Amino acid sequence: MKSILVPIEDHDSITAVLEAAVLLAREFDSYIEGLAVHPSIGASVTIEPLSGISISAEYKGDSSNVAQARFEAFMRKRGVPRSEPGLAVCSYGWPNPDGADDNFIGNYGRVFDLIILGRPGGEATNPRMAPLEAALFEAGRPVLVIPSTAPKHFGHNILLSWNGSTEQARTNTFALPILRRADRVIVLTVEGGTTPGSTGEQAAVQLVRNGIKASAFTVKPEGRATGEVILRQAASLGCDLLVKGAYTQSRVRQLIFGGATRHILDNATLPVFMAH
Repeated sequence: MKSILVPIEDHDSITAVLEAAVLLAREFDSYIEGLAVHPSIGASVTIEPLSGISISAEYKGDSSNVAQARFEAFMRKRGVPRSEPGLAVCSYGWPNPDGADDNFIGNYGRVFDLIILGRPGGEATNPRMAPLEAALFEAGRPVLVIPSTAPKHFGHNILLSWNGSTEQARTNTFALPILRRADRVIVLTVEGGTTPGSTGEQAAVQLVRNGIKASAFTVKPEGRATGEVILRQAASLGCDLLVKGAYTQSRVRQLIFGGATRHILDNATLPVFMAH
């Protein structure tokens, strides 16, 4: 976790996202890179019958300077130094002054250990879904999704949602640096919410062999959706981080029928570490 990418936009979770980035960077002596993002041109241009092409208000203007100023002011306030060659400590940088669109996150994010974003929502003030999708499906890197309330700490008491899938196995591997530092890792399996594969107990054994304080248990859904059960267990166990493979089912199927990832992205109140 030595390099962290933080896409910057004006939304109601941006302060919480920056707080989480600094918390994690101090833990791992990481470099934090800020990047101003805006919707891709396809999401921002519409055709109007009378005036022809219209650019949405979101896309108009250059907000990169504002985003950079906000990012750098936050880092200075938290005592994070600007990165310098050979500086292997918690530090920050802003090497792309012009910013970029959502698609760039997917391409550029591949050279970072982690991408941190706010939890998407349906209100205009909420983080958008497009940056998260670009990070998950195009960057091939893990994403830390932060709710609107800034975490005071996270990664000490972790719930790992095991469903036997390839996506979850990949997410476990990405999360190993954080899992190794945890005081407790609970491997949760929800009956009926799994794919063919290894059990939660077997997953916990693999984690223990990697020096992680892991244990496993299985719960019955009792008529609730898998995503709801996962979040209820995280709350009842006082967990401060959820590790969850994203979109074991396709995005389209989850959009139409729902799914655990969809429910968690809609309702999580704790940070969620995800990968696809």
